[in-house]
Order: sequence, then C-alpha cells, then structure tokens
Amino acid sequence: MMKKEITKKLNGEIERLTNKTFKFDQRIKDGWFSAVYFLKTKEIAEKLRPNNQVTMQFFQKSDAVLCGSDEAIALIHTFADKPEDLEIHSLKDGDKISPFETVLTITGPYQSFGYLEGILDGILARRTSVATNVYNVVKAARTSGKQKPVIFMGDRDDHYTQQAGDGYAAFIGGSTAQATHAMNEWWGRTGMGTMPHAMIQIFEGDVVAASKAYHELYPNDDLTVLVDYNNDVITDSLKVAHEFGDTLKGVRLDTSNNMVDKYFLRNQHLMGTFDPRGVNSPLIFALRKALDEEGFEHVKIVASGGFNEERIRKFEKQNVPVDIYGIGRSLLDVHIGFTGDNVLLNGKPESKDGRQYHPNPRLEKVSYID
Repeated sequence: MMKKEITKKLNGEIERLTNKTFKFDQRIKDGWFSAVYFLKTKEIAEKLRPNNQVTMQFFQKSDAVLCGSDEAIALIHTFADKPEDLEIHSLKDGDKISPFETVLTITGPYQSFGYLEGILDGILARRTSVATNVYNVVKAARTSGKQKPVIFMGDRDDHYTQQAGDGYAAFIGGSTAQATHAMNEWWGRTGMGTMPHAMIQIFEGDVVAASKAYHELYPNDDLTVLVDYNNDVITDSLKVAHEFGDTLKGVRLDTSNNMVDKYFLRNQHLMGTFDPRGVNSPLIFALRKALDEEGFEHVKIVASGGFNEERIRKFEKQNVPVDIYGIGRSLLDVHIGFTGDNVLLNGKPESKDGRQYHPNPRLEKVSYID
C-alpha cells in the first residue's frame, strides 16, 4: 500500500500518504507526548462541555514549502476519537505557502483531537523547515536553467528516528538523493553513496587501492571517489583518473574547514587574496583545470562539507565548476514554527484576540482512511 501511495504521489496524483506509511508511537493515544494542559482541557471538555464543536486552524509566518500535512492528517486519523466524524481540510505537501496562510483546519469535538495540537505543530514545523531549506538550496544550485543535483547527507546531523521524515521532507523540497535507506522509506527508494574516509583508512590512505576494492564489489555503481583523505585532492584525483579512465564518473571533495590543501602549500604564491581552508573556489577551479588538461573532462566534481544556501549562491555566482552538492547540517535547521488556534466554537467565531478564523479557498477536504 505504501509504495502504491508513493507512486501516485510522485506521478502528481492527489492520493496522500496515510497512517499505513508512518510508524507512530502508540503512547500518543495516552497523551504521553502532549502538554499536560491539553490533557486537562480534554478531560474538562469531556465532562463539562461534551457537545462542543471547535474548528482548529494551523498557520506559520514565512514564505515556505509545506511538508508534514500528510503525516499530521494520518496522526489525527490514527489517534483522534472517532476520526471518521472529524472534518479536515488541508493543503498538500509541496505546496508553496505564504505567511499566516491557513494550511490545515480540523472541525469536531475538542476532546476528540485537541490534545494532539502540540504534536501537530511540531510535525509541521520540522518537516516544513527541512523542505523549505532544501528548496532554497536547490534553487540556489540552479544556474542558467540547469539544475545541479543536491544530495541530502544529514544522517550524522540528525537523530536516527527522524531520518525517514526528514528524508521525505528533503525529497519534497527537491533534493536529488538521500544518504540512507531510512531517508527514502516513505517514498519508496533506497539510499545512495560511495565511500567514506573510513574506507580509505582501512587501505592505509591508498585512494587507488580503496577505489579498486569499491569497484570490485560494486561494479554497477557510478564510481565516485572521495579524494581529500590525504589533503591533496588534485594529486589523488589524477591518480584515480589515470587508473580508471572513463570508468571514473566523479571525485568528491570534503576538505575540513580548518585544513589547507597541499596544492596551495606547493603554490603559496596563490594565497593571500582568499581563505584557502576547506573546499574553496580556487581549489575547485584548479582541480577542474588539472582534470581537463589530462583528458578527464567527463569526471564530475562533487563538493561537500559545510555548504549552505548562501555558500552555494556564492559559488554559482562565481561559476565555480561544481557539478553536484552534498549538504547535511544546514538543511536541518528548524526555523519555521506553526501555531494551532481554536477559531470557531459551534460554528461561530470564538478565538483568542488577534487569532481570527482565516478561511483559505486552496484547502481541500480530506477523506477519512481507516
């Protein structure tokens, strides 16, 4: 069922991911993850206002890419009391949203779903933040109508329990690939990657030997070699290029931001006008020139290590010859917060001052799926 849903979503159809996709913690039903004051309000509503009907609406305050709506709806359908009686209207994952635009409304007895408010805010905040971060990075990596691939490499910067949801949000934002299988779980693909520094280490720093081992075991993969282990990316790139020829598809630079590549140490006359540490534009220009002069124009350059939207925009403005960007930590910044407000009571306006009902004609009614 999950793969069928995902296929329809990828093909542009309207079917949503459902509770069959997600692995919710069953303690949600017991209120374990809800603020205690929501639980107390639920009990009061049950005992003293059992016939209330409220409308709760959700919004945020930025231009953003919505994500988490399917997850939020599935959570409501899983844990609300009598979810089949609730009326839900929502935008879709991937929709561009404006500040204060209503993205989701839920109508029904407060005691049925109100205690889920904080959890729903958190889902929408995290997923939308990641999707928006990725969208902005992907947009920055688009030059002259050509889109450069962006690989989501956030596993080491993320709690493992968040990988599936954050990987899906990265997909919604437009990333090309994700690093782990878990990051691809909700949309039916597998993780991708070639070699870490640890693999080169077990071959005693011999990049060619490590690459041969990789190619021997994974001959059908596009061979992309990590070349900064010895802090000499041009020398090691040329070594593997001469060894593999057309078989080599790419080289990846991941130089630490506190290191100066040996190319500059050998050519100190080049320094003085830029920061020579890490993966910098003069180093990539020099690498591209060296590869091309040796006849390896086909070898792509992958850059990773501390990249964010601002840094990519700077590289693209300078026409730095990066073919693919690998990004992790900066995409996980949760900077968008959602608010859920009760705005209607029994069909009439009733809300905290300043938080009135804002109907949105873009919202679509969501059918209950058991």
